[in-house]
Amino acid sequence: MEIWAEIMKGIFTGNNLAIAGAALATILPGIGSARGVNMVAKATAGLISEDPNKYGKSMLLQALPMTQGIYGMVAAFLIMITSGIMGGDAALAVGEGGYYLFAACPIAFGGLYSAIKQGEVAAAGISVLAKRPDAVGKAVISASFVELYAILALLISLLLIL
Repeated sequence: MEIWAEIMKGIFTGNNLAIAGAALATILPGIGSARGVNMVAKATAGLISEDPNKYGKSMLLQALPMTQGIYGMVAAFLIMITSGIMGGDAALAVGEGGYYLFAACPIAFGGLYSAIKQGEVAAAGISVLAKRPDAVGKAVISASFVELYAILALLISLLLIL
């Protein structure tokens, strides 16, 4: 039984918890962004098979779900820099590392969910572009509304980190 206690002590260090926070801040929004972009890319493939000239107008709709992955990376870099992990001189207490782990949660989970939902809205926008190319701006604005929640999640994470 004591060996398990020693293993747990080695795993659950402050540094490892902060690293887990940085990893979550990167991985989950990255997964959401990949899924969101995938949805829009599939819709775009159908669109350009019918009219290749509309590809340029679809680019912004394809790019929108990628931003959550970028936001997650920003939060992860800030965790690594402010915690001292990046320089290698950190010796964080478990409570400090846990704080960074929880500070990463808003962008980790908010970024994951909002990227997927933004992909759904942007994919619907591709349908708008197919039928009414002049209304593509409205489709971009609709997809941008979902972005607000990713920005708010990033803001909360940044306020907690800094």
